[in-house]
Amino acid sequence: MNIFRLAGDMTHLASVLVLLLKIHTIKSCAGVSLKTQELYALVFATRYLDIFTSFVSVYNTTMKLIFLGSSFSIVWYIRRHRIVRRSYDKDQDTFRHYFLMLPCLLLALFIHEKFTFKEIMWTFSIYLEAVAILPQLVLLQRTRNIDNLTGQYVFLLGAYRALYILNWIYRYMTEPHYVHWITWIAGTVQTLLYADFFYYYFESWKNNVRLQLPA
Repeated sequence: MNIFRLAGDMTHLASVLVLLLKIHTIKSCAGVSLKTQELYALVFATRYLDIFTSFVSVYNTTMKLIFLGSSFSIVWYIRRHRIVRRSYDKDQDTFRHYFLMLPCLLLALFIHEKFTFKEIMWTFSIYLEAVAILPQLVLLQRTRNIDNLTGQYVFLLGAYRALYILNWIYRYMTEPHYVHWITWIAGTVQTLLYADFFYYYFESWKNNVRLQLPA
């Protein structure tokens, strides 16, 4: 654990809390992509298969449970909550997210560190997380006007990944033999997907105007 890893984890946690705050208190999921949330639920479900078989620390297990529980809760809210689901714009959230799953699975089957079921699923989750934000970004481009909480949610998600890159750099410089090419490349791709959003987010903040993404 180092300051960059801790900051990344806390930023990731903050992004989830912001989204849950919006959905639970405002009873609205306007501007939120169910497709992205389903992908994240799958990411955590396949990444944390070892949650009951491999204990690292109380912190590690707690964070796993939080991300698993929150991701499935968000999906439930959007799909099943009698009030929240009315605000879901399924006509705009049309990204075919299923087409992201198969390439990520095939890539995990061919490019991995160890050919075991858990390792393949873990690698699949890494690849899938790298592109899981795409339906959300496409939805924001279509809806144009983005409310503050949704914008903060996406910004915090991107910041979490950027902080993890700093964590990897720090560990590479301080730990001998620390090399994880799969995680590094997937994480860099994921961060780059946020670049356009970051630009318009900071522009809106600087000019004190409502965040909008170009169509």
